[in-house]
Amino acid sequence: QVQVVESGGGLVQAGGSLRLSCAASGSIFNIRSMGWYRQAPGKQREFLADITIAGGTNYANSVKDRFTISKGVAMDTVYLQLNSLKPEDTAVYICYAYYADYQLGEAQHYWGQGTQVTVSS
Repeated sequence: QVQVVESGGGLVQAGGSLRLSCAASGSIFNIRSMGWYRQAPGKQREFLADITIAGGTNYANSVKDRFTISKGVAMDTVYLQLNSLKPEDTAVYICYAYYADYQLGEAQHYWGQGTQVTVSS
């Protein structure tokens, strides 16, 4: 079992920045990657970025020039730096941890509850 908790959301003016944090706990030794999605009211959940245990990253084209994902030394904390925020970035930002135990053949995503980011114009 893995627990995922996000923090760092809030209200910011357009053009501002925020740094989101995501902490995983529990069986973290088998976490292979972590990442971020967001969900705005009335819209589908949108992939933003992920990072592997080796430090490889992937970004959605829509945010790759403004958002940066990073991780701590261990694969139990990831950050999402949000720069040049726009009102359309307003959403709940949700973190996940991808857990995979290759010996047991088990794999699943664990999701946090999300943190609200509101960007005012």
